[in-house]
Amino acid sequence: MKQLLIIGYVWVEPNSSAAGSRMLQLIELFLKNNYKITFASPAQKSEKAIHLTELGVDERSIELNNTSFDDFISDLNPSIVLFDRFMMEEQFGWRVAENCPDALRVLDTEDLHFLRKTRHQQLKKEEIFSTDALLKSTDAKREIASILRCDLSLIISTYEIKLLKDVFKIDENLLYHLPFLLDKIDKKVVNGWKPFEEREHFVFIGNFFHAPNVDAVLQLKNYIWELIRKELPKAEIHIYGAYATQQINQLHNKKEGFIIKGFADDAMQVVQNAKVVLAPIRFGAGIKGKLTEAMLCGTPSVTTTIGAEGMSEDLIWNGFVEDDFDEFAFLAAELYRNKNSWKHYQGTGIEIINNIYDKEKISPLFINLIKKIQENKNTHRTQNFLGSLLQHQTLQATKYMSKWIEVKNK
Repeated sequence: MKQLLIIGYVWVEPNSSAAGSRMLQLIELFLKNNYKITFASPAQKSEKAIHLTELGVDERSIELNNTSFDDFISDLNPSIVLFDRFMMEEQFGWRVAENCPDALRVLDTEDLHFLRKTRHQQLKKEEIFSTDALLKSTDAKREIASILRCDLSLIISTYEIKLLKDVFKIDENLLYHLPFLLDKIDKKVVNGWKPFEEREHFVFIGNFFHAPNVDAVLQLKNYIWELIRKELPKAEIHIYGAYATQQINQLHNKKEGFIIKGFADDAMQVVQNAKVVLAPIRFGAGIKGKLTEAMLCGTPSVTTTIGAEGMSEDLIWNGFVEDDFDEFAFLAAELYRNKNSWKHYQGTGIEIINNIYDKEKISPLFINLIKKIQENKNTHRTQNFLGSLLQHQTLQATKYMSKWIEVKNK
């Protein structure tokens, strides 16, 4: 039986974050294609993590800087190892290469961490975002090295694929655009949606461990919401998300209609009841689960250029994309009031999901590529000279650093 090992940065929490949903989608895809899956992580398991054993996936806790992993992976002998984020490839990639050299090494980037971090740093310094800053970034050097060492990297956003090819000159044979794998929206789904008249309020939803979400809620509170309330005095905004901090909870103000709700047991239900999703995201990377979720629920959204980045190709957004917050507030109020406009943008959301995220269309292409690379693995690796060079150098440097830590820990 085909054996897949996933090394997770964290345990899978599909109700807490888009990254958790994404990982669950990948697990379901490989299970459907008859892979035996082991999910291993060095992280502590939180109460929001799902039990993967219920899906037929083996769960294993692993340790950093410990030879016990070598024995574990040698016994398992997987045909594919999927690293969840580049940090896991850094920690365990050399051990995989040493103990299971024939295993295909695949990196799921989730989003380009160095892009998100550099944008955040430039925003704090009030600098205009530039690719020069990316080229100087230490995080970029780490993440790009990880991409080069792997046989294939899964990139979630079309913007990020272009960035990696054009700015970092990564060979396109090492990159694969694999967005969220979602169900197509058919007539039956649409008929189940609440109509315009039965929906109320604005909604924001996001995990508060994620800095762009914290910043977005502060922008709503400090700049945008007051302008919307002038137009719509009875409207409320409901803020949902896992791991709300004290800073977020203190923003709750019933009188102003700014309601902090906390963790949503059923995010889809929340979004389906809302009239408009707001996401004033000023920095970040990847693609936004809150915005595909809005489309899946027939709920138009207002977001920023970075919010919508890499998500809709040339198709019309399911609402408005606006970076000026005065205009953002005006468009949000207009979308909330205008049934014809609202219905139109609900339709463009359906088009985006069905054209870009349809898992029945995307999944077979990806599985076929995996098979093709496995069949031509030696040629594929020979052509990736920089990757083999980095693998050689990393194996030496990381290996001895890890062994030093292991001895120190004893």
